[in-house]
Amino acid sequence: MDVLSDIEIARKNQMAPIEKVASKLKLEEDSLQKFGHHIAKIDTNTLKNQNKNGKLILVTAISPTPAGEGKTTTSVGLNDALNKIGKQSLVCLREPSLGPCFGVKGGAAGGGYAQVVPMDKINLHFTGDFHAITSAHNLLASMIDNHIYWGNDLNIDTRRIVWGRVVDLNDRALRNTNINLGGIANGFPREDKFDITVASEVMAIFCLSTSLSDLQKRLGNIIIGYTRDKKEIKARDVNADGAMTTLLKDAFLPNLVQTLEENPAIIHGGPFANIAHGCNSLIATQTALKLSDYVVTEAGFGADLGAEKFLDIKCRKGNLNPSAIVIVATVRALKMHGGMDKKELKNENLDALKKGLSNLQQHISNMKIYGVPVSVAINHFITDTDNELSIISECCDDLGIKSFNCTHWSNGGAGAETLAKHIVDVTTEENPKINHLYPDEMKLWDKVKKIAQDIYGAKDIIADQKIRTQFDELQENYGHYPICIAKTQYSFSTDPNLRGAPKDHIVPIREIRLAAGAEFLVVVCDKIMTMPGLPRIPAANAIHLNDDGEIEGLF
Repeated sequence: MDVLSDIEIARKNQMAPIEKVASKLKLEEDSLQKFGHHIAKIDTNTLKNQNKNGKLILVTAISPTPAGEGKTTTSVGLNDALNKIGKQSLVCLREPSLGPCFGVKGGAAGGGYAQVVPMDKINLHFTGDFHAITSAHNLLASMIDNHIYWGNDLNIDTRRIVWGRVVDLNDRALRNTNINLGGIANGFPREDKFDITVASEVMAIFCLSTSLSDLQKRLGNIIIGYTRDKKEIKARDVNADGAMTTLLKDAFLPNLVQTLEENPAIIHGGPFANIAHGCNSLIATQTALKLSDYVVTEAGFGADLGAEKFLDIKCRKGNLNPSAIVIVATVRALKMHGGMDKKELKNENLDALKKGLSNLQQHISNMKIYGVPVSVAINHFITDTDNELSIISECCDDLGIKSFNCTHWSNGGAGAETLAKHIVDVTTEENPKINHLYPDEMKLWDKVKKIAQDIYGAKDIIADQKIRTQFDELQENYGHYPICIAKTQYSFSTDPNLRGAPKDHIVPIREIRLAAGAEFLVVVCDKIMTMPGLPRIPAANAIHLNDDGEIEGLF
């Protein structure tokens, strides 16, 4: 029997009208701003009388590999499973970026029979939120250059402008640019740069704001550059915050869609976890917790990046208290962490699996720090053998952790029912407030070292004297900020080729970016890029319309 692709499965699905999906959350039609028959934005102003306090379930994963882990797929499968066993559950996900869709990673709508739909629209433009964020970011950039053109009353030092531009595509040619060329009428020539939209501080602010007033305050706090005597210049100094907020007003409302099993899903916001904080919007999560008894959400990439930032940044900012953490792993990925070649992964290799389990063990150990119940979901592949599954189960048992072989990719919610029942069992009691990895008052340098040593297994962090001086200068006014580390997602170290759980490595700090609007400090490690490039054979090569006008090649 032929195996259907994700988009073929999605296309065969008969979606319910969005009003029917909304009714499961007791949302009236006047709470919806509809985008056709199957997508709507939720008007959060109509929810002030909602008084539920749902239980938050975080889904994270082992360090990603080319073999795949399936974090979004597992989030959707667990949500469908919770609904299937009679619980009211809502899955809360990030919006996909166009960069990976046309690059190498593909979309972010789940897979198999554990998807959110309509997957083509979700992966391509959706409700235009990312375009609004791109426009707001670039409006600020144009207002900076316009201010300089018309006399520069703020005395902005054009050598010290730190606000670049963004586009939601992978385009290495834009990493470093020269602008304002062509003579007097075009302004003052200077160097500039582009990041991908999901790395924009506007995206981070969008995803950490609790209201439109909070959004405008944070946008106004963006530091866009400095004067010659190093005085900070902010977005509100060039009068950009009001117009930026206006562009984001409609985008700020969470998006409601559905799973293949007609269960509600909220998809909103989407910073990457390797270069940003990697979580869906706080307003979406808070809205979901008001509407549902259980909320399943995900954090980007592995637990060392996405989950750490979710717990130490988003939960700190939003006063969130997760009731359970699920770590997703696959037999295939663990064998890759054990040194096995991707071409051989269909073959049983117990030695490689045992070696690769060090990665899962480290992630489990890390998540235990936060004092939240932890379990493991094994995202099942047809090539997994009973011997391999038993080894993972025994490893988890030795650590006092329950593991579950989940077949949601092929069986939908029915394939994750045992995991769902376990989640219900471990969340029956109110959990104590989570333990953050570090307190607000810890020094910035020590916070970075704490993350590197306790989460990455590093021996130490290093930086040149210029970076050390920046830490000292930022300590006085911003020492209470949490840390957002930008590094490779493929390893606990900063070397993407070091799989498993490397120990006693050194984490080099290359750059510090002050995100005064998002209220965290971005610490860039080693050679991480905030504008990705396309691979030799990009996914865009295979994406096209068929004779019926339907999208093919999207995954």
